[in-house]
Amino acid sequence: MIVGVPKEIKDNENRVAVTPAGVKAFKENGHQVLTQKSAGLGSGITDQEYQDAGASIVEEPKDIFCQADMIMKVKEPLPSEYSMIKEGQIIFTYFHFAASRELTQAMIDRKCICIAYETVETADRALPLLAPMSEVAGKIAGHLIAYYLALPNGGRGVLLGGVPGVKPAKVVVIGGGTVGTNAAKVAAGIGASVIILDVNLDRLKYLDDIMPKNVMTLVSNQFNIEEELKDTDALIGAALIPGAPAPKVVTEEMVKKMPKHSVIVDVAIDQGGCVETSRPTSHSNPTYLMHDVLHYCVTNMPGAFPRTSTFALTNATLPYALEIAQKGYQKAIISNPALAKGLNIMGGKVTYKPVADAFGYSYYPIEELY
Repeated sequence: MIVGVPKEIKDNENRVAVTPAGVKAFKENGHQVLTQKSAGLGSGITDQEYQDAGASIVEEPKDIFCQADMIMKVKEPLPSEYSMIKEGQIIFTYFHFAASRELTQAMIDRKCICIAYETVETADRALPLLAPMSEVAGKIAGHLIAYYLALPNGGRGVLLGGVPGVKPAKVVVIGGGTVGTNAAKVAAGIGASVIILDVNLDRLKYLDDIMPKNVMTLVSNQFNIEEELKDTDALIGAALIPGAPAPKVVTEEMVKKMPKHSVIVDVAIDQGGCVETSRPTSHSNPTYLMHDVLHYCVTNMPGAFPRTSTFALTNATLPYALEIAQKGYQKAIISNPALAKGLNIMGGKVTYKPVADAFGYSYYPIEELY
């Protein structure tokens, strides 16, 4: 199989989908890797390192899309890339389809094979290809609230950890999964008073056991969220339904009642956001003020730390990519139920129910297409 690795073109996206170690693994298994010139520079990987591992360096992305059987990316294809995608071509990347009808329709029209990192799911309901970036994004969120709470950066002027005699900042984290847990760890480690809300009581019991004493847990419901937001300094949105639009657990009315110049970091923005007032932003223009509350809603947060993120991501994706290359996507999906969950669109048909439901498309179970 020919594997193509184009350079990412999303705003300030410096991650890359395959490292030299991945190139070497593909080559050792009889596959060819085409890497676009400078694709790895943002992650500190030179073209020479790719060549030494056995990759062919290609100047233009159109040449990669033209030749490759499988395209490996980090972020979803952007409109300028749509026309380069061939019918039957495998695209293996983060798609987050439920956040974009335009992207979903474009991939249906291209009749390509869309395997989404974020919906690959194991029997124990773990999301092995989403988890590493969720961990990174959660930790970033903890640092971001500390930065944006500074008055010159648009915040309330509250020091996250406080000082002796002065209360620390109050941080509300909605969602106790990988993102929320890592965000809470960072915020609590700096000294903030943290409240994690989640609907899963077993998860709350677990978090109560492992978290330090400055982290408290609460059942997530409308009443508790509204009450906690009235005096919070920062909110981290980390609510997730795999592959589906994020639930809008924070209403606009709740945001209006938050303290002036408090901070929202909506990590769920890749799936549409879990705050009604959230809208996608970029690293070039990351924040906006609405109802006197500062919103940070960057859709590729881990792209700000590409060296760490690239290696964390590719450690997880490579075994699945090799399986697809070795067996072909059809046999790989049949033999690996986790990978089958990653198939979202095939030959113009939506094969992942939450995506079909999000936009009213017909849903085609995979087993009916073989």
